[in-house]
Amino acid sequence: MKIRALLFICCTTILVSTVEAKVKDEGDPTQTVHIKKMDKRVSELMADRVNIRKNMELKELATLSEIEMEEKEDLMFPADELYGSNWENQWVDPFRGAAKVNFPDSFAIDCSSFVYPIAIDSMARITSKYGPRRRRMHKGIDLKVLRGDTIRASFNGKVRIKAFERRGYGYYVVLRHPNGLETIYGHLSKILVEENQIVRAGETIGLGGNTGRSTGSHLHFETRFLGQAINPAEIIDFENGVPHQDTYVFRNVKINGRKSNIYTSSSDRMVYHRVKSGDTLGKIARMYGTSVNELCRLNGLKGTSVLRIGQSIRCSAGAVTSAKGEKATPAEKANVKQTVKTTVEADAAAVASINQASEAGQQEAAPVYYRVKQGDTLGAIAAKYGTTVSKLCELNGITKNTILKLGRALRCS
Repeated sequence: MKIRALLFICCTTILVSTVEAKVKDEGDPTQTVHIKKMDKRVSELMADRVNIRKNMELKELATLSEIEMEEKEDLMFPADELYGSNWENQWVDPFRGAAKVNFPDSFAIDCSSFVYPIAIDSMARITSKYGPRRRRMHKGIDLKVLRGDTIRASFNGKVRIKAFERRGYGYYVVLRHPNGLETIYGHLSKILVEENQIVRAGETIGLGGNTGRSTGSHLHFETRFLGQAINPAEIIDFENGVPHQDTYVFRNVKINGRKSNIYTSSSDRMVYHRVKSGDTLGKIARMYGTSVNELCRLNGLKGTSVLRIGQSIRCSAGAVTSAKGEKATPAEKANVKQTVKTTVEADAAAVASINQASEAGQQEAAPVYYRVKQGDTLGAIAAKYGTTVSKLCELNGITKNTILKLGRALRCS
């Protein structure tokens, strides 16, 4: 901008001088040559200005090219730092049969670019949740669709598997994403992508159907991290079709200083235990300072339910129990019930106090506005201001599908 301003001032000065010379010495023949030279100099300066501007644009294009190349590399080798050379086209769990999977202590998963796998305006509803179902573990969420409905990629990624499983997923697609997740789309009537194909978020990958082990047309949707199934509802607000947060943190919980087969999210700190050989409900309950009845309630089990190796068992209802589950020792277990009770009572009193203060000041509070930044979503803004996507839409006269423009002011209260 400084160069452009300097050139503009120089050109203006020269042109003014030229005009004055013409007016002053209009009849002088010697001035004609001088004027022509000045015109030539002005033309040269203008050409220099064009060249400078062109060079600046070329530098900008070079920068964009580097960014595009980096993005393309991420899509060609998605989450290579996590999965390494493990790229096979047979098993949904890429580490099936592996003696050990090296889970990181924690890993931040960028969910800001999420696209709902089906059209939101189709009023899709959840027909089956994640968890135990008919003596089996249902590792995804079923979304109601009609045969032939468009199924879309939820994130940018690469097709790892395109296959058919008669007694399971039916026609299904597995995508691996640069953010570390893998997503599975099952029971399709038709697959519209090929293995090793790069796809973009929102791109059509198949059509809804009722193939495989299915009793009705629906989409079976899974989210996995290093082969381990994660409840999609922990990451996505399916009611509004947006992520709960722009970033989901996968945490590998440690017990007695050693890595375990337990994971927890950063939002609610719920803890899960993956069943190993010899595990029973009683043993798991003692490990996390809870009861068999509570485990059954959280997981929809019965006291006589048979646990399968690899099954994920939810061991806490929230932050308080989760913390105890992580740090419980034999000395603490004797007092765990009293501690939890006291903590819960204190938390309840604190929440009641906050709610009362909030209600008292709500009437006098001025409207709060937020200016949209890069990567913002309605879900993230709603979570930041303690409201809902529906409320944001109502306050701003927009819909859940509205594209947020950078710099736009959104009313949040």
